[in-house]
Amino acid sequence: MNLPNKLTVMRMALIPVFLVFMLAESIPHRYLIAAVIFAAASFTDYLDGHIARRDGLVTNFGKLMDPLADKLLVFSALVCFIELEMSSALIVFIILAREFLVTSVRLIAAEQGTVIAADIWGKMKTVSQIIWVLVALIALWLEESWPLFMTVSPGASAPPAPVIFLIGLSFVIQTIVVILTVFSGFNYIWKNRSLLGDIK
Repeated sequence: MNLPNKLTVMRMALIPVFLVFMLAESIPHRYLIAAVIFAAASFTDYLDGHIARRDGLVTNFGKLMDPLADKLLVFSALVCFIELEMSSALIVFIILAREFLVTSVRLIAAEQGTVIAADIWGKMKTVSQIIWVLVALIALWLEESWPLFMTVSPGASAPPAPVIFLIGLSFVIQTIVVILTVFSGFNYIWKNRSLLGDIK
């Protein structure tokens, strides 16, 4: 197994570790640790693709497992966000439906011997998702850790401005993610409509 594929496998192995910290309420600073794990796993996505293209190490395993690992990583966070009320089931459904739709078109293209590379809108969608997850996790960490700071600031009762700002920012980024998700999905289908035959 070459290095890019090992990085892909490592990214998948980090997903259950990420989920443990997301869901285990007894672990101190769990959201901060989860954010570090998510950031590291996301970086391996860039790294394995860069190495594979640079060294000519593109394999069928990588073509299959690399995008699958990416989607599993992001959706593991989004499913947790539903329980944590940082997102709604509808938004997660929209994002999931887009991924199923795009994957289906790619499968049709593969059957016809065509490889469809991700365009700029798809890449922007992916980057915005990563930023959203990281901002939301930092906000959750600060919100959960705020009672620990009460001894430093006696008499303070409301969360500090940074917490309020980051929670608000995460919902703004979430809106951007949804817009990019829908637009990139329709753009993807329209650009490759010739593969579907019936769409003119």
